[in-house]
Amino acid sequence: MRAVVIGAGIVGLTTGIALRRAGIDVVVYEHAPEIRAAGAGLGIWANALAVFDDLGIGEQVRAIGRPSEMYFHDPAGRLLETPEFGVEDHRYLLVHRAKLNDLLADAVGRENIRLDTGFREYEEHENHVTARLSDGGDDKADLLIGADGAYSAVRAQLVPGAPAQEHPGHHAWRAVIPTAGTAVSGNRLILGTGGCRGGYVRTHDGNVYWLVNQFQSPPLTGTRKQQALDRAHRLEEGGDGVLAELIAATPEELILHNQVMLVPPLPHWVSARVALAGDAAHAMSPHITAGATLGIEDAALLGRLLGPDADVPAALAAYEADRIPRYARVAELSAAVEHSPTPQEFARHYAAFSHWMVSEHSGQGQA
Repeated sequence: MRAVVIGAGIVGLTTGIALRRAGIDVVVYEHAPEIRAAGAGLGIWANALAVFDDLGIGEQVRAIGRPSEMYFHDPAGRLLETPEFGVEDHRYLLVHRAKLNDLLADAVGRENIRLDTGFREYEEHENHVTARLSDGGDDKADLLIGADGAYSAVRAQLVPGAPAQEHPGHHAWRAVIPTAGTAVSGNRLILGTGGCRGGYVRTHDGNVYWLVNQFQSPPLTGTRKQQALDRAHRLEEGGDGVLAELIAATPEELILHNQVMLVPPLPHWVSARVALAGDAAHAMSPHITAGATLGIEDAALLGRLLGPDADVPAALAAYEADRIPRYARVAELSAAVEHSPTPQEFARHYAAFSHWMVSEHSGQGQA
């Protein structure tokens, strides 16, 4: 059994690891000339850590992360309590995306990754699929997994007419910087007015990761730093101003800004020998900070359903039958968070989402 995975991001690499552990020969194609990650800090929740444990790399992942907790505060610094949920519903591991990608690439085996090689199209046959590549080459395999992100070329062919869409007015700013010169005594996530959310968390290596999001943002003006600062001031009215201090201390070139993009609900994720995973299938708003975690679950399920003697069309059909209802529920819970009328309701709906996600009964699929 041989598999081609398109995309060497977190989900593509995890898929490669899961399939290799299932006894499948895997090659991962990545259009970029190196293993790299867009973004900065990344939250990994307990359900994804359980996947990494099953894949034999859980301790290595924990070694590059810092345990954190997702509690929210109001602009004055008061904790927004959610007494109906336990501490375990708030805990996650903060890792640096680039470090995690490097770790996963090592686990897949660098010799199984083809860099600087993009995907063009596939041809599907009764007993195999052929990937056409940007260098003019072909690769024949038993199955192809599109883990190539929100702008997936695999999805464009598998599900025509379903491009990534803007989440109107939803923007995000973030960076990782040293803490020198700014007193960061703890982690702080703040819910403010005007759809603003943001805060800062300390990373494993002594730096600090700050972020600012806004729903229904007015048209952007000024530099990235000015945009982030304007929203930070709204978040810290009556507070200590640490978030604004961190943003002010960040060089403009280190600030990442994104118009948030979403993938609309898809009518199907698979054909007989092609499947989507991660953002290619379900790119969602970062306000629930769980896109990577949920994509890691996709990889784990593919690894459980597939093996050297698997009936590929049946396995992919079972994968789709598990994933589509699960992500319909994710969408419902995410919308409840986004449309919360008050910061307190946002905090409560967020805890309800994370409780559902990490629960052992949340439906991670069975082989």
